Amino acid sequence: MAYAAGGATAAFSRSNGVLGLSAVDLAVAIRKRQVSAREVMTAYLARLASLNPRFNAIVSPVEPELLLRRAAAQDADAAKGRFHGALHGFPHAVKDTAPVRGIRSTQGSPLLRDNVPAADSLVVARMRGAGAIFTGKTNVPEFALGSHSFNPIFGVTRNAYDPRKSAGGSSGGSAVALALRMTPLGDGSDFGGSLRNPAGWNNVFGFRPSFGRVPSAPSTDVFSQTFATSGPMARTVEDVALLLSVQAGKDPRVPFSLKDDPAIFARPLAREWKGRRIGWLGDLGGALPMEDGMLSGCEQALSAFRAIGMTVDAAKLDEPAEAMWRTAVTLRHLSVGADLRSFADDPVQRAQMKPEAVWEVDGFHKLTAAQIADAQAGRTRIFEAFRRAFEQFDFLLLPTAQVFPFDVGLHWPDEIAGRKMDSYHRWMEVTLPATMAGLPVLAVPAGFGGPNRLPLGLQIIGPAHADLAVLQVAHAYERASPWIGRTLPDALAASGA
Repeated sequence: MAYAAGGATAAFSRSNGVLGLSAVDLAVAIRKRQVSAREVMTAYLARLASLNPRFNAIVSPVEPELLLRRAAAQDADAAKGRFHGALHGFPHAVKDTAPVRGIRSTQGSPLLRDNVPAADSLVVARMRGAGAIFTGKTNVPEFALGSHSFNPIFGVTRNAYDPRKSAGGSSGGSAVALALRMTPLGDGSDFGGSLRNPAGWNNVFGFRPSFGRVPSAPSTDVFSQTFATSGPMARTVEDVALLLSVQAGKDPRVPFSLKDDPAIFARPLAREWKGRRIGWLGDLGGALPMEDGMLSGCEQALSAFRAIGMTVDAAKLDEPAEAMWRTAVTLRHLSVGADLRSFADDPVQRAQMKPEAVWEVDGFHKLTAAQIADAQAGRTRIFEAFRRAFEQFDFLLLPTAQVFPFDVGLHWPDEIAGRKMDSYHRWMEVTLPATMAGLPVLAVPAGFGGPNRLPLGLQIIGPAHADLAVLQVAHAYERASPWIGRTLPDALAASGA
């Protein structure tokens, strides 16, 4: 097949064809009709058939012949000059927490094993409307609880760089599908790092947008559910921005959705950063236990920011880490418990739920009004702590996780650097401050470390609503870190990619 001469598209076409194209270049090639949607679907289905049995990233797959017919129908539309949108002809697997019309949507729970939604969620409808062809779902932990993607329906998803290790979660399936070129883009959602941890662990990018940037609908509570948000994952920052331009935008059903034109994210990201300031938060002044090699690995990646002319200095938040943790646990009980209590209040269904889900619901039932009020005040203090830090720095950095990818058979780490973990998500404490503050955060690859040379990542945290600036600085970081795109999983070399 032919691609436009020059640029990234031509370079990729000489190496490994459709699967080597970035999403941005793929969209150009499809719109110029240099490659057909059917050819794209054929290539991605072949990769899925080759690698998914080993890594288990995509579940509830759609029948290939049906997908090829849908791709052919989009080609017929293209021949008449009718393009569906930015994702025209893109094979896409949706995270298994988001309802997709006509595809089994289980949230990894046996209680929803046979759930087939009659309608898409808002973010899914936007991707469908932009031309995405849904190939299935991506695997998650049960009810998206925890940062390790395993559940009793589909089993475990394995890390793209070492199948003996965890892929992270809860968007683990999306991250692995991306890293192994089973999909050109990925979507996910994030509360406790679900877009950030698996991105860091699979050498891809995952963006938690500002609160309200990507609205959620339908919802039983459009006022109080302000923690989890949908967002994009991709292999390049430009690709992240492309998908965000589809997912973002105001919706009348969501009162706090942001009204900015999402087209701003599809524009060029290049920008000058000389003299701007990065604040490195590290382990929050020794408050967070870190596996040996995690901090030093992240600190090596800081050189890329210096290479683009930025200064990098130590930073701190003036809200104590332990107080931020208490706030997060209380508000997580409130949010997650409210979502799951109808299941757990039924003894038959409760018996089928993972212990971590039951723990959240039981915590919800024990909450007092005073505890909730104190936690809301604590959340405000967290926001203020970040706001004060941004008076000194343009962006703040943290690791995406406190440990390297752990053995795939382990449910969650119960100890880090000799310190016992007192819950299933304490080992991901590093992601919660930015969640509580509602800030935009992009997880970027930071290198490989630890005894097994496994991927690690950095969180680039921006001020409230500075989503575009976070993408722009990450784009500059990526350009100064060419190893990101060159360091592919061994499974791709073995498959001839």
